[in-house]
Amino acid sequence: MTAVLDEVLSRARKLVGQWESEDCGVLGVKDFCRYAAALNDTDYIRRARAQEAAGEPVAAPALFLAGTLSWEDGPVEGELRPDGLALRESPCTQGLPVRQVHGGESVRVGRPPVAGARVTASRAVTSADHRRGQSGEFVLLGVTTRFTAEDGEELMAVDETIVVLDGGVAA
Repeated sequence: MTAVLDEVLSRARKLVGQWESEDCGVLGVKDFCRYAAALNDTDYIRRARAQEAAGEPVAAPALFLAGTLSWEDGPVEGELRPDGLALRESPCTQGLPVRQVHGGESVRVGRPPVAGARVTASRAVTSADHRRGQSGEFVLLGVTTRFTAEDGEELMAVDETIVVLDGGVAA
């Protein structure tokens, strides 16, 4: 295994099971509608605004939580990694010459969040494995993000697989 991948694997194994939480704040209809607009879901926007005007609860679009990469404004372009990811979306790879691709995700949906709810996102590396394929060696990272309501109920959980390749080795 290359020294870079060995370092990624070492870092990741030290972090397995260590959860970091982030307050996502209070969700609003405006946030839901912006997400729906990005998906060109004008029907959702119309329904949500009508429910809001009627004083009814407004539930988020089905994949709103999973589709929101970060609750921050995001990095400026010059702060993105060469593979286009923000540092915070690249666990265990800070300062290392790697390339990453997402190897898929699964989503478990609980109750939908509603406007006015405070949500917390908790994220952890859940696995780290060295693999070898036809194109060479890589590290597979498992990352889980859990979204919970103030009462502790899980609203959604996202399990991701991230493929980490040595950026200095030709594939």
